[in-house]
Amino acid sequence: MAIIKCPECGHQISDKAPVCPNCGVEIAGKIIKCSHCGHVYFNDEASCPHCHTANADAGTDVQAQHLASGNVVTDSENATNVDDTALQQENTSLPQKPDNANVQGSEKKKSSKANKTILIVSLIVAVVIIGVCLFFYLNAKNNREQEEYAYALGSNDIEISQAYLDNYKDAPQAHIDSVTAHLQALLKQNQDWTNAVVSGSRTALAEFLNAYPESPYAKEAVDKIDSMDWEQCLKQNTPDAYQTYIDTHSDGLHKDEALAFLNKLKANEISPEERLTISNIFHDFFISINTRNESTLTAHIGEYINFLEKQNATPNDVVSFMNKLYKDNVESMVWSIPGSYEIKKKETGDGLYEYDTTFMVEQKVNDVDGTEITNKFRITATVNPDGKITEMSMVRIVE
Repeated sequence: MAIIKCPECGHQISDKAPVCPNCGVEIAGKIIKCSHCGHVYFNDEASCPHCHTANADAGTDVQAQHLASGNVVTDSENATNVDDTALQQENTSLPQKPDNANVQGSEKKKSSKANKTILIVSLIVAVVIIGVCLFFYLNAKNNREQEEYAYALGSNDIEISQAYLDNYKDAPQAHIDSVTAHLQALLKQNQDWTNAVVSGSRTALAEFLNAYPESPYAKEAVDKIDSMDWEQCLKQNTPDAYQTYIDTHSDGLHKDEALAFLNKLKANEISPEERLTISNIFHDFFISINTRNESTLTAHIGEYINFLEKQNATPNDVVSFMNKLYKDNVESMVWSIPGSYEIKKKETGDGLYEYDTTFMVEQKVNDVDGTEITNKFRITATVNPDGKITEMSMVRIVE
């Protein structure tokens, strides 16, 4: 066994190999070694492709073929063949150019090696590209998962948390556990909200707000409580009720209405301070008559007053009335207010009120002869926002 070059591709192979492992051409029994130059070539070729020495085996085969076909070679033809053979042998002594088939085989070998190199390089480049793409894909996927994870934990939407769990089943277990716990909390919150609404209880709604102040249902819960408190406020219809609503719901849906109702009620309500002011004005007025103190008497009289039956009376007219009460036979006089005041007020301006009052007074007159006379009168009067009496009438009560 000898190592030869494949006549077809130039690849080194055994001369006993059935076929060339590189190009697949048959080898065993199909090649011959040139007796002149030692070049190995296919035995069906007429001459060596390297030195062009005639292939004796190929000639024998040709003659055999002629004989088999009935063709007879004449002596002249044989002589011609001998001369041709001699001429070929003579030509073999001259240097010959390499055969094109050999050059092509060498080129094919180089081309095959180049193709292999290109293929290997291409595979390496493809692997690198795939690796880089895979890296960026996995990195982008991880970043996307982180974003969706943070978004799911920060959202009160059940569907968002469920979507994360559905889309990222291969996420870190810690993330899955956190989102799952968040989802369970949202589901419980939804159930608690349903229970609070169905109950129709203000207490249940308030408890829900305390438990879930950041719930998406918080605003709705506040509005429901607001409406409940307003309905209760309207039923009570008192200044305290409206004030409580305003204090509890500083941004309430009915705050403006509550303020309007409160002001209206306050316009009709007499506070203890207002009642004391009215009482002091008339107490001082009648004590001034008892003591005949003109300055104190006129201190609570307006510039003009509808006094008794006189319209637009002046403070001097009131002083004259007092002096007329003290006739020559009167030794002393005492005015007193035994009962309470009936007071009504009406608004005359922004926060300014006028007061209409009715009350009873009692007059005791002691004459110089020791006689005591008691008179009772019903007083109807008006006090302006400045605390001045602008109207007063007296009606004697006969018993």
